[in-house]
Amino acid sequence: MRATRTCLAAVLGGLLLTTACGSSGDDGRSEPGEQGFTPPKLSAPTSLGRTEGKVNLIAWAGYAEDGSNDPEADWVTPFEKQTGCQVSTKIAGTSDEMVNLMKTGQYDAVSASGDASLRLIASGDAAPVNTDLVPNYKDVFPGLRMQPWNSVGKVAYGIPHGRGANLLMYRTDKVTPAPDSWKAVFDDASAHKGRVTAYDSPIYLADAALYLMKSQPGLGIKDPYALDQKQFDAAVSLLKKQNDNIGEYWSDYLKEISAFKSGDSVIGTSWQVIVNTAQAEKAPVEAVLPKEGATGWSDTWMVSAKAEHRNCAYKWLDWIVSPKANAQVAEYFGEAPANARACQETADKQHCATYHADDAAYWKQVHFWTTPLPQCLDGRTDVPCVPYAKWVQAWTEIKG
Repeated sequence: MRATRTCLAAVLGGLLLTTACGSSGDDGRSEPGEQGFTPPKLSAPTSLGRTEGKVNLIAWAGYAEDGSNDPEADWVTPFEKQTGCQVSTKIAGTSDEMVNLMKTGQYDAVSASGDASLRLIASGDAAPVNTDLVPNYKDVFPGLRMQPWNSVGKVAYGIPHGRGANLLMYRTDKVTPAPDSWKAVFDDASAHKGRVTAYDSPIYLADAALYLMKSQPGLGIKDPYALDQKQFDAAVSLLKKQNDNIGEYWSDYLKEISAFKSGDSVIGTSWQVIVNTAQAEKAPVEAVLPKEGATGWSDTWMVSAKAEHRNCAYKWLDWIVSPKANAQVAEYFGEAPANARACQETADKQHCATYHADDAAYWKQVHFWTTPLPQCLDGRTDVPCVPYAKWVQAWTEIKG
């Protein structure tokens, strides 16, 4: 693993609550998506034409490597040779940057995380994707297809790229007994005051909500991304209490590794790749998927509704999820691949086992990042839920 995103979240801005038109029902009227909003009426192509010779991508660092950063990491050059589509990549550091770049219409595809994908769908900046035109889609793990963060109203809006869970990492020489619950960084955080770390993002409120879902069932939380005002206030209160014990909020994985090696941090949220790297550098750390489950991320390649090079964009979607390319990027970035056949192509034959790529039971415990909407994602219609813009505001107050 050589590169990863620096941080994830930023201001939601104006996620459309409804639009004038959407997918049409039998009577011609618009039908709302399962998430409670109606996307603009856009259609996916029924066939592909001649490639345009170029494709402009927005990607997380490490997702579209051409050998310039590491001569051994290059899955872009073979794509260019095979398709004739020359790749130009804009590296984005945050989801908000990706959303803003997509609005310019200058890019053909983007590797969006779950806190950005619904924004792109609702604003009409991302178009539906015809998965029949992406042959390798058939080998994508079923648990990644047609999910709330990459589809609306049973319409696919992208091709899954990979996934990972947010784990609880701890120093084995400082934290005993070994923790098995998020309680260690919330209700019991004072035991390690000043040496607790947490992910620096408004989406981290979902981690608090997930813990409350199990520890305070009376709140009635069913989905950590669907919080009414009372539930949201409880999560904010928990994080403000936790803030007294936080030594550092992290967004740079290298800094988290350094903090755990030095002992400045002894317990907090982490990714599997961080655990692996820290252990390789002789840090005495372990990680666990706590008994409450965890939040996580699954990225999706989406096509711009204004794509100038749509045919090349579709070629890229199929390439990046092909077994060999998907294996290469999963190992380089440090994640579970989306294509089940990629597990046969990894250089490290234990990669898929380490990252639980084909462990369906493991992923059932993971609640993937999804953009919080005013329309409750858990199906409730009797109350409004708190939208992501409010999560951003609250996060500033929590850290302040």
